[in-house]
Amino acid sequence: MKEPSPRPDQIDLPLYGQADHRAEHEAVGVASFILSLRARGIRDTALLRAMELVPREVFAPRRFSDLSRTDVALPLPCGQSMTGPGTVATMLLALGVAPGQHILEVGTGTGYVTALLARLGAEVVTIERFNTLAESAKQHLKIVDAGKIRIEIGDGLGVRPRERFDRILLNGAGAVIPGAVTSLLGPGGRLVGALTVDGLPRLVRIDRSDDGELRQEIGATLRLSPLVTGVAETL
Repeated sequence: MKEPSPRPDQIDLPLYGQADHRAEHEAVGVASFILSLRARGIRDTALLRAMELVPREVFAPRRFSDLSRTDVALPLPCGQSMTGPGTVATMLLALGVAPGQHILEVGTGTGYVTALLARLGAEVVTIERFNTLAESAKQHLKIVDAGKIRIEIGDGLGVRPRERFDRILLNGAGAVIPGAVTSLLGPGGRLVGALTVDGLPRLVRIDRSDDGELRQEIGATLRLSPLVTGVAETL
């Protein structure tokens, strides 16, 4: 006797079909993500390409992976947060990263911004005050094979007299930018972070001229957590 044909709702999709559907869904999500950045005025081709290729979902907390390609900040352990990609793009655009630059990043967090800096061709020294976050970031960066990165646990706002950097990125806001940090800028160097002005974090860019003079510019309001000095004792 001939077996009855299965109803359409009984047919199991082949695994490759499911994989193709998932890949298509991810591709649509990435395209939408990049379009949202362009809508914010981010036009730099290299930066957009880096943000397309570095998978934010690898760095996002697993329970928020469905929000990884949306422009929202995500909560992290140790009372920290993963900065929204729109804010990240704004800061990196202001930083003006070029291949081969020696960059200091203060506040490693998940390692997502670190990976973007490396993807843009920089050699990165990144400092995190929380051991828990630093160890997690190391694992994330291994997954994406990020590039030339050195992760340290310490006070990123402390003094490092033996090094000079082409660029410094502060992933947070403070009432002042310590002189110990700006002193690390080499001639032609640039620092980008945020200053708290009237209770709100605003983009700050500090450039060092070839003769050593510092020039500061204040920009748009950003959504950034406060920067904290010192090294966390327990986390």
